[in-house]
Amino acid sequence: MEASLYIHIPFCAGACDYCDFYSTAPRGRRRDRLTGAFIEALLLDAEKTLARFARAGNGPDRQGRRFPEGPVSRTGLFLRVPTLYIGGGTPSLLGAAGMTRLLGGLMPMLPPLREFTVEANPESLDEAFLRTCRDFGVTRISLGVQTFHEPSRRSVHRVGDGSLLPEKLALTAEYYGGSFSADLITGLPCQTEALVLEDIERLLAFNPGHVSLYALTVEEGTPLSLPPLRRGKSSVPFLPDGETADRLWLAGRDALEQAGYDQYEVSNFSLPGKQSVHNIRYWRMKNWLGLGPAASGTIIDDASGTGRRYTAAADVDAYIAAAKTGSPAGSGLTEELDSATLIKESFLMGFRCIEGPDRDLFRRRFSRDVEELIPITLEAWRRRGLAAAEKTALTREGLLWLDPFLLDAFKEAESQLK
Repeated sequence: MEASLYIHIPFCAGACDYCDFYSTAPRGRRRDRLTGAFIEALLLDAEKTLARFARAGNGPDRQGRRFPEGPVSRTGLFLRVPTLYIGGGTPSLLGAAGMTRLLGGLMPMLPPLREFTVEANPESLDEAFLRTCRDFGVTRISLGVQTFHEPSRRSVHRVGDGSLLPEKLALTAEYYGGSFSADLITGLPCQTEALVLEDIERLLAFNPGHVSLYALTVEEGTPLSLPPLRRGKSSVPFLPDGETADRLWLAGRDALEQAGYDQYEVSNFSLPGKQSVHNIRYWRMKNWLGLGPAASGTIIDDASGTGRRYTAAADVDAYIAAAKTGSPAGSGLTEELDSATLIKESFLMGFRCIEGPDRDLFRRRFSRDVEELIPITLEAWRRRGLAAAEKTALTREGLLWLDPFLLDAFKEAESQLK
């Protein structure tokens, strides 16, 4: 079996007002104890999880199950892991010592990797951490820049000092010149089109191979979704209205493309050959395993077009306790995925990409072609110039209308599958 691997590091220096990822921000001695205990729990979970799924490389077990339930022998022989992504949270908060312990225990369990990404935030990034990553074979650093503009950073309680960004970017470029990624956000309070373009100009001076340009989304349950008086922090300036926010993102998109960065997914741009292989596997709906609290994994049986998804509980203390007692450290929610669900997810993820869904993989799994399931939708969107004529994909402008396209595609596919 082949599956990518995602590891969630659940620690942050503080929570930004827009973030809905699970994290915790322990302080002082508790942080040191919790970090050490978490790494040991993660390594135990990795050994059990990788071993459990290695059996899938040999087909169904003796009871005919294609999704193995129990542990088998140590892995690395039958489980192919093309990509590894360590995200969070803030992996760089582990520091060089924590990363050494984690990777020193983890890498012997894994086969050779095609791509190995580690996320980092500038305020916790130093040379020792970068050197450790390089020594253990990390091929990409993904740096959370968001914006250089300090009023916008403060307005959403972004941790760190924007004035330190040039220094940390220069250090990252020294170790990963041309091969690192950086995130920017548009639609923040206090932002103007000129400031977005300035962010891009300043970032590109360090020659990242990849840039993620996200339009700020107000997620339910985050501080930004609450009225100002209920946020519990200083009042946040008004966010840009929808039209203004759209204009800011489009200005950033155009600037990146003019600088030679090709849009290959809704929010992702890269120089030639610098796309995120790991994330493309998500968008192509290929197998992945997840380790760590709140991490999820999805394994699909191509022969039946069905799958299973598991999501670990979002609780680092419970995760550590489970590992100590020998319980499944990744226990949480398990969901069976039927073919209709996976077809929708294949549309949802695949049409995010400028190349569209993987049609060959889709046909193998579902014995149907994408074009056969949604011919009316594709034809209508092609007439409007928003779907490509030469491939099963949305155009550059069509990506701006992804949500209404998916509503049309889901409705047509449901009628075809009845």
